[in-house]
Amino acid sequence: MDFELDEEQRLLVDSARAFAAAELAPHAADWDRDHHFPVDVIRRAAEQGFLGLYISEDDGGLGLSRLTSSLIFEQLAAGCVATTAFMTIHNMAANMLACFGDQALKDQWLPGLIGGEFLASYCLTEPDAGSDAGRLRTRARRDGDDYVLDGSKCFISGAGSTDVLIVMARTGEDGPKGISCFLVPGDTPGVKYGRNELKMGWCAQPTRTITFEGARIPASNRIGPEGQGFVYAMKGLDGGRLNIASCSLGAAQAALEQSLRYVEERKQFGKALAEFQALQFKLADMFTDLTASRQMVRLAAHKLDHQHAEATLYCAMAKRFATDHCFDLCNQALQLHGGYGYLNDYPLERWVRDSRVHQILEGTNEIMRVITARRLLEQGGMLDNLL
Repeated sequence: MDFELDEEQRLLVDSARAFAAAELAPHAADWDRDHHFPVDVIRRAAEQGFLGLYISEDDGGLGLSRLTSSLIFEQLAAGCVATTAFMTIHNMAANMLACFGDQALKDQWLPGLIGGEFLASYCLTEPDAGSDAGRLRTRARRDGDDYVLDGSKCFISGAGSTDVLIVMARTGEDGPKGISCFLVPGDTPGVKYGRNELKMGWCAQPTRTITFEGARIPASNRIGPEGQGFVYAMKGLDGGRLNIASCSLGAAQAALEQSLRYVEERKQFGKALAEFQALQFKLADMFTDLTASRQMVRLAAHKLDHQHAEATLYCAMAKRFATDHCFDLCNQALQLHGGYGYLNDYPLERWVRDSRVHQILEGTNEIMRVITARRLLEQGGMLDNLL
């Protein structure tokens, strides 16, 4: 396998790095402290194509591979993890419409989503249906030419500040087969938003509960046939896991680069921290973990791009490995900075807070282990079948 980036990928990476340096990194600390959602900057990101990275060119997107998209998200996250994470969620939601919506619905909404006129939230998780998403209760009842939605979603990124909600709701029997997918305009009567949750991290994007109380939408806003919503959600989550893992890579690289600068500048006992072998070993381990995490993510992205039969397995393993190891790297970077790392004046504590949630969302890392172990046990010891 060729691990080198091609010329187009290098140009895109450079473009994303430049955008992160100019538009994200200088403001990330203030957005975090003020709980400010930088909609204007996200819309400028749309001008670079960052809100439609892997949507096909026929649908108005850049049509990039999931591998190339991962490279871009990694660079953007080094500037601001929370803002980039929202952009990954927007990409996932918009791509679900692009892949499974009918042409009329795409014509109505997709140009605005790609161009940044509309921002999107993805609504799957419920108070009683987190990891067990197949048991969600939000219901969409057919009423003539409409559907009427009742129920609630929680932990919804961007909620209250977005224009489009991609909602999984039950239209049929219990279990995954009874779930359908809908596009709900954010200002639909009967859609109500809870308070902006006070979170440990990701403070630069709002997170709210959404309640649907008789929210009526046209039947034409259903994405795909009835009963396909859970299938779409799971397909979206494969790529979503790569996206979040890529954000962890960006945070970890930023933390390591900051640490390298610090140990060269900081002196103790008459010499720079970089001269202490114990810290040299720590830095070596951190870079090794980052490199291993990056290769896991890129391998999984390659599998997904080529529709490999075990793409779901590789995405689960990559998400678990990268988010665990990159969080640990950020935490070690904070430790290297001593008391300064714990101060809000330095970015280390923000990278720790922002990367911690990646071990929970898009399927907890415990669920990633369940997926991996289940596939292992199904093979009866024939691991070559998983390669």
